[in-house]
Amino acid sequence: MRILLTGANGYIGMRLLPQLLEAGHEVVCAVRDADRLSVDDEVKKQIDIVEIDFLKDVEPDKLPKDLDAAYFLIHSMSTSTKDFDEMEATTARNFNAYVAETSIKQVIYLSGIVNDANLSKHLWSRKNVEEILYKGDFSLTVLRAGIIVGSGSSSFEIIRDLCEKLPFMITPKWVLTKTQPIAIRDVISFLTGVLGNEKTYNDSFDIAGPDILTYKEMLHQYAKARGFKNWIVTVPVMTPKLSSYWLYFVTSTSYKLALNLVDSMKIEVIANDERLAKLLNIEPHSYAEAIDMAFKKIEQNLVVSSWKDSMISGRFNRNLEKYIQVPKFGVLRDVQTVKVDNPKEVLQNIWKIGGENGWYYGDWLWKTRGFVDKLIGGVGLRRGRTHPDKIYPGDALDFWRVLSADKKGKRLLLFAEMKLPGEAWLEFRIDEKNVLHQTATFRPRGLRGRLYWYSIVPLHYFIFGGMIRNIAKAKS
Repeated sequence: MRILLTGANGYIGMRLLPQLLEAGHEVVCAVRDADRLSVDDEVKKQIDIVEIDFLKDVEPDKLPKDLDAAYFLIHSMSTSTKDFDEMEATTARNFNAYVAETSIKQVIYLSGIVNDANLSKHLWSRKNVEEILYKGDFSLTVLRAGIIVGSGSSSFEIIRDLCEKLPFMITPKWVLTKTQPIAIRDVISFLTGVLGNEKTYNDSFDIAGPDILTYKEMLHQYAKARGFKNWIVTVPVMTPKLSSYWLYFVTSTSYKLALNLVDSMKIEVIANDERLAKLLNIEPHSYAEAIDMAFKKIEQNLVVSSWKDSMISGRFNRNLEKYIQVPKFGVLRDVQTVKVDNPKEVLQNIWKIGGENGWYYGDWLWKTRGFVDKLIGGVGLRRGRTHPDKIYPGDALDFWRVLSADKKGKRLLLFAEMKLPGEAWLEFRIDEKNVLHQTATFRPRGLRGRLYWYSIVPLHYFIFGGMIRNIAKAKS
């Protein structure tokens, strides 16, 4: 089959793509920016890529006509706290218009369980998108999932942050809300299982794991699986806004995502339907098994995708390409160079920067800057990095965003997503004479920006100087 995969660069899309290719399907990936598709060159040779922004006006003849099926994996919950529902509706209507020009027979939509009469804005939006897609000229299959648990999923990472950092928690009363989590492996099995299955056409199915748990029980079971005990006390006085700030400061989630998640956490998410599991003969994994599988992937450095690499985890939702050209005028720079003896080894060191490996010099200063950034509403350092030694354009890297990762050209370019009175770039490049160039560029915003830069020049002398020296000599 020839399949259209929207949201190909998202958490689910990145997991689904290799499964579709392994099954022998031809895949057309629809992404906003082809350079941001975080797959190896070998995978890119096996797929077709089209650039489409489903929030913008429909452009005719963008998609191949001979498509058989499509996956709709687009959502905007974390881009806004106010109008994400309107954005999601727009993407669904535009998607219908795009695929109307093709021969697509089936569209598969991953939604959320919507059995409660009083839906959160997030779940209401998912239901609304479902109704819009049903108006399309194709057969629709809707999979309504519970909370997805897997390495790199937002739900798993939030639970992980809370339990690992807070053995004693004072929590809002929504931790007593019941939910029915599902392992990411089972979600992928359901998504591939319904493909081309006419028994699932024009129908909606709940998919969930076997365990019905409160969020409090999920936190306790996580701690048990990791071999420690945690204590949780619930209080009724924590407002949704305070709850959102609590999640934001303690975990790596963005404030917008935290606010929308808290809104959803007040609603019970329990499946009323096991038809699809029986139809496809799938026995979902337990929550404990899902945690165990997630950590096996983490320990083996096999995390395929992470929500943190999505643009929603940072300050900029789109148009990062306009920052790819580092400005030359009206900027302030710190330039460091050093001759290297082994450029291949040094390049490996550059590709390992950030995350658990740190920044090669003054890590406590980087952590302090990350803490301050979090206090003033920035992303902080908690996002880390998905892979220990692989970087793709668009990836999150602590409080930076990867703009260019050209290993053949020996160049890495980062753009700052921390809160700043201006814009900042950090570039590493090894030239043909084996000289490592490290350039920090800052475009200040007014007098405040210039005062900020000059106030930390003494720190730059130590941090950037020490960093390039250690990168040049550190062993891979």
